[in-house]
Amino acid sequence: MTHFGFVSTVPPTRCGLATFTEALADALLDDPRSSASVVRVLDAPDGTGLTGRLAFAGPSVDLIAGRPRTVRQAAAMLSGCDVAIVQHEYGIYGGADGEEVVALLEATASPAIVVLHTVLPDPTAHQHEVLIAVCRRASVVIVMTERARMTLARVFGVDGPRVRVVPHGVTTMVAAAPPAGSTRRVLTWGLISPGKGLEWGIRAMSLLRDVHPQVHYLMAGQTHPKVIAQSGERYRTKLAGLVAQLELEQRVRLDGRYLDPAELARLLATADAVLLPYDSTDQATSGVLAEAVAAGIPVVATGFPHAIELLAGGAGIVVPHRDPESMADALRAILTTDAVAHAMRRSAALSSANTSWLAVAEQYRAIAAELVHLQLV
Repeated sequence: MTHFGFVSTVPPTRCGLATFTEALADALLDDPRSSASVVRVLDAPDGTGLTGRLAFAGPSVDLIAGRPRTVRQAAAMLSGCDVAIVQHEYGIYGGADGEEVVALLEATASPAIVVLHTVLPDPTAHQHEVLIAVCRRASVVIVMTERARMTLARVFGVDGPRVRVVPHGVTTMVAAAPPAGSTRRVLTWGLISPGKGLEWGIRAMSLLRDVHPQVHYLMAGQTHPKVIAQSGERYRTKLAGLVAQLELEQRVRLDGRYLDPAELARLLATADAVLLPYDSTDQATSGVLAEAVAAGIPVVATGFPHAIELLAGGAGIVVPHRDPESMADALRAILTTDAVAHAMRRSAALSSANTSWLAVAEQYRAIAAELVHLQLV
């Protein structure tokens, strides 16, 4: 039996790390020999409890930014686990660049698997210092792409057998191509925030007015909670204004709902293409990209590292950043040439083999078993 300690944002928090941790935990706990404790990472007390399966997984504590007592409580809980699985993103922990996670790792007696969601090719001096400190205190460091592994070695000097590449898990099965209809649907989904580049996607739609059947663009997702706290719905309002300015109200729609897995699966079944017009040139991992490829939907994405690696096999087209003309050209090729779309769907099936959450969880389970064995010898 393995008792896992999960450290991350978790539902009811809505963000990529929370979704990732819930899915990984669900898959690991599918084995009745596994159990869990949960350290929920928060900016401030929110008066809520855990939701979903993690609410019933086992004991939990909150790790609250700027409160050293919660670091001690979390470390005490994790020290009673066989293995801690710690999700790392600079923005979720307290202190400058999330440095408070270092104290948590130092105080935890159990071996720790640290999962890096961001590996910056050009970090600040303090970001560099924090990530090196995190990796020194990890028993195993997981990255999700070969590019991230190479960046971790080149920029941070972290390499060797402690660094493992385990892909981002996916929940969506390969969807059949949507039936021919009176429109073509382009889809972007996920939490909305400046930097997602959605304005470039909207501008690309204005260049596809001549395509028949007519192209409709759906952007589905709530505004990121941290963006709401800082600037409200300013970005979404700006996007709606651009839609009106370009007279695209009948072709572009913003859906502000947070999609649960069943809703997302139904939506993916209607999509002819997925557009990821992200501004970031550094994004090491994208769960949305992984899910789109696993669903077999042709993808047009800007050249962030995960897209360059995952789409290299032909599952989509990589385009320059902030370039609506190139986005429109790529979408036109997919939406008007069946052979192009079919070839991408076939490539996607090959690219996403063995990335179901159950398959990914088996890799985590094997790593955990290694660490437990080392503790015993």
